[in-house]
Amino acid sequence: MKAISVKNIEVNYYTIKEESFSKMALKRIKKKKFTALTNISFDVEKGSVVGIIGVNGSGKSTLLKTIANIFAPDKGEINLYGNSVNLLSLGTGFDPELTGYENIFLSGMLLGFSKNFIESKLDEIIEFSELGEFIYNPIKTYSSGMYSKLAFSIMAFLDSDILLIDEVLSVGDIHFQEKSYNKMLELIKNKKRTVLIVSHNTTTIENLCQKVVWIDQGKLRKMGKTADIIKEYRHFALKFNKEKKLEK
Repeated sequence: MKAISVKNIEVNYYTIKEESFSKMALKRIKKKKFTALTNISFDVEKGSVVGIIGVNGSGKSTLLKTIANIFAPDKGEINLYGNSVNLLSLGTGFDPELTGYENIFLSGMLLGFSKNFIESKLDEIIEFSELGEFIYNPIKTYSSGMYSKLAFSIMAFLDSDILLIDEVLSVGDIHFQEKSYNKMLELIKNKKRTVLIVSHNTTTIENLCQKVVWIDQGKLRKMGKTADIIKEYRHFALKFNKEKKLEK
């Protein structure tokens, strides 16, 4: 049974360039299009754990945000078959002016949970986050590690049918990395839950994922069994990084 179906999606970004033509500030606005994803198609079976890999700028995070309906594709379509979806990504979903405590309720309600249900999970979320009294401070005062701890804790206890995880298992102190990794293993054991993980840590992808989607320059390069794709990708990434160093 499918949980996610991605069909021929394209996502474009537009940047605005202003050109001044006179001292009277007469300006003409030009839009420049950048295609972040093009002709991406793949299916994910319900209960599976799939890794998404690619070098920086390949479109991995854009793909997750499109699946989470944060971005609307310019072409193509995504079918989630009625499943609820939760994106765990640094910089996504929190109001920086609100406290961590308030953001728990905000995030939970955006995911469709009732206030009573969120309250029933509140103590577990705060305890797992290890933020202590900082939970009552505004999010804008948090370090990236503190932000990650809260985001992961909310996801772990207010989880949905589909979890989209973008490079957060490697953020924070060593203790919390191990703790969040073990919690991920616990969540993955639920065969009704579908998980997509973006990570540059290929060892994490090998340990957690049955299949891998390889995105390169906004296009689907390959999808297949984890061991096969990771082996080829490591050779590619090594060559890519060497070429980048030579360019500097």
